[in-house]
Amino acid sequence: MGAVVVPGMRCQLDLDLVKAAANTINKHLWGILSAIILNVSSLPAKGINSRVKAIKVRSRGLRNKQRIANATCLHLRDFDQYPKGLRR
Repeated sequence: MGAVVVPGMRCQLDLDLVKAAANTINKHLWGILSAIILNVSSLPAKGINSRVKAIKVRSRGLRNKQRIANATCLHLRDFDQYPKGLRR
């Protein structure tokens, strides 16, 4: 903060931070508990998101949105190269 120290102000600031943390935990409690109980994480989704962002940066020259979508699917190994009417 600043160089001026007011007696009792430090405790009030600390209490405000604790209240803010408690409110955040209270707001997200069910999500926190379900993540702990179900043993799930958002890391795989974040990893895919970062890969998609990298693909979008590399595909700046593509003007067609469908080509960007195809490039994204191809790089994420989710691209079916067969036409819709054919079976494998």
